[in-house]
Amino acid sequence: MQKLWIEQCSWDEEVSQAIRTSWISFAEALPSLNQLKVPRWVLDDSLVHEVHVFSDSSERAYGACLYIRSVNKHNLVTVRLLTSKSRVAPIKPTTIPRLELCGTLLAARLCDKVLNSLTIPISKCRFWCDSMIVLGWLNTPSPRLKSFVRNRVNEIKDITKGHAWSYVPSKDNPADLLSRGLKADSINNSVLWWSGPAFLAKNEIEWPKTPNEREDLPELILHCNFVMDDGCETSVDSINNLIKNKSSFTNLQNIIAYIKRFFYNCKHKTKLTGCLSTIELQNALNLIIHKSQVEMFPDEYSLLKAGKALSPKNRLKSLTPFLDNNDLLRIGGRLDNSPYTYDTKHPILLCSKHHVTKIIFENYHIKHLHAPPRLLLGIVRQTYWPLGGTNLAKVTVNKCVRCFRHKAESVQPIMGQLPKSRTQLEFPFLDCNCDYAGPVMIADRIGRGCKLIKSYVAIFICNSTKACHIELVTALSSKAFIAALNRMIARRGKIRSITSDRGTCFTGASTELAQLLVQSDLQGQIAQEGIEFKFVPSYTPHFNGLAEAAVRSTKHHLKRLLQLTHFTYEEMTTCLAQIEAVLNSRPLTPFSSDPTDFSVLTPAHFLIGRPLTTLPHPDILIDVNINRLDRFKRIETIKQHFWRRFSVEYVGLLQTKTKWTASKGDLNLGALVLIKDKTLPPLLWRLGRITQLYPGNDGVVRVAEVQTQTGLIRRAFNNICPLPQF
Repeated sequence: MQKLWIEQCSWDEEVSQAIRTSWISFAEALPSLNQLKVPRWVLDDSLVHEVHVFSDSSERAYGACLYIRSVNKHNLVTVRLLTSKSRVAPIKPTTIPRLELCGTLLAARLCDKVLNSLTIPISKCRFWCDSMIVLGWLNTPSPRLKSFVRNRVNEIKDITKGHAWSYVPSKDNPADLLSRGLKADSINNSVLWWSGPAFLAKNEIEWPKTPNEREDLPELILHCNFVMDDGCETSVDSINNLIKNKSSFTNLQNIIAYIKRFFYNCKHKTKLTGCLSTIELQNALNLIIHKSQVEMFPDEYSLLKAGKALSPKNRLKSLTPFLDNNDLLRIGGRLDNSPYTYDTKHPILLCSKHHVTKIIFENYHIKHLHAPPRLLLGIVRQTYWPLGGTNLAKVTVNKCVRCFRHKAESVQPIMGQLPKSRTQLEFPFLDCNCDYAGPVMIADRIGRGCKLIKSYVAIFICNSTKACHIELVTALSSKAFIAALNRMIARRGKIRSITSDRGTCFTGASTELAQLLVQSDLQGQIAQEGIEFKFVPSYTPHFNGLAEAAVRSTKHHLKRLLQLTHFTYEEMTTCLAQIEAVLNSRPLTPFSSDPTDFSVLTPAHFLIGRPLTTLPHPDILIDVNINRLDRFKRIETIKQHFWRRFSVEYVGLLQTKTKWTASKGDLNLGALVLIKDKTLPPLLWRLGRITQLYPGNDGVVRVAEVQTQTGLIRRAFNNICPLPQF
């Protein structure tokens, strides 16, 4: 059929005599296939099974065949053909070594498919080839091979990794029958085809040995030299490696300049000494740019060097490139009549994927005081025209560690689930949050000459009802806090748990408060009273959001009352009590959707049954006639009414996530991070590495343990900025 296509025979045209003879010979041998018997059982109860794959090629075809070699407990060897595959050689003429390589690739793919299909254990797999050139290619490093050979060798190595390749003489290669062909009347009697070469039935020490490898392999990238401007030869690979191994453009330019000076001094009696001149640095720059352009634009450079025009579909056609006196590709553009410099009118063409372009952008970014992307691109385009420069400018700025420190973004997980104490109402202040506000200066007496005493405001807020309790504390000590807690318990009832931060978020009193809540035995003293004391991570006020909101509301009223006056202890206590009443009268949810109904549910309803800032209202709407009830049941009915409103209306308002609706970023173990510190500039923030993560009840991690130079610290994600991964 391939010969018919080559000769371009039509349907009604008579074929040539050679094709006619070949077809008659092929058709006459086909009836002998009726007597062909193929053994369908190639496996037995042997202990060891091996796979042997053979490949070969010729000018007409290439193929591969696979055999199963089985060894039983009596050391009897059986070899059977399992499968084979062949392909016709392409019409376009190609070399025999390339066809041999295609045959080995076909053998590798065939073996991979068989191994994935078989369910029996295979102890060993070996590949056989009669081409020493192909075996030499398989033992040659891939960078030394040309693209056609390199791509196929890489695929063969990936598929046959861990398996051996061996040499087989052509007379013992059963794949030779595939590549050269075998008539139908001869295949039934071919022992080589059905049972493989005879040496497979023997011991492995009697198998063919691989001859010495050839040194003159084809399809290799030759080690070529090029001549510098001053006539000295140097290796292309050495210059390319030097360019790719340098991360500083200035350093690379100086090294190339010194190399060129060395060559010049070796050839001339007059020696160049001292600092590098401007001409030497420019020549080194021209060499670096020339190397990058030849590597990234080889076809365009060759056409322009030969004086030919680019094809209309070429990507550089719209830029009108040309070669200048230094053989550098420049942009023609449309600015010939402009008053700008030659470099601005005809910038040097660069590709953003090349290493030289990347280090040029980094050099300009640092040189121009860490310019942002748009400014950086504008500065670079005054001398160079980088293809894809917009994206490279953004990548350069994003990779700059100094710039990243100034705009570091922390990881923000999704908003967490509300704790059980926020939605389960048993008694007010059973589970509460605590926070300190201040300091507040109070006078020791009324009149002139009074002394000002530093005091603080302790705020307790109920988790479920948002009811507030405010106490004035005259010292940051455990005794003062215990006294305030006892006064609160005496009026509000015993507390089951208290949640508080570690005090480091307050300015002025941060050190003292940290010592109070962490270094003292306050937690143990409270535990003896049957109260659980919980700490939130440092620098995470949103973990204690209820108390922080209460502090803000308290300060809002307190700043407007104090003005320039200093209260005494009694006056400040009275003021705080009034602020507490105002905060406990804040609306939680309206009683009804009626626009004329102005009554709302407040935290005070759970404390005394009505808002603290209003007079008692005699008309209470309940399902049962309230006049029938005695006083105790009446009070209990009113309290249950408010609790029912709490569970039906207010809890439903807590469903919505007001922010952090989705997680932003992620942190993994071992990640390098910056630790935010509000007291230090970003460049002085400490570096650390994540050592442990603490997931919440919903499985979302919000707190991590970080190893720093000073030890282990625990921080929430809002104070951790992961460094970019390059």
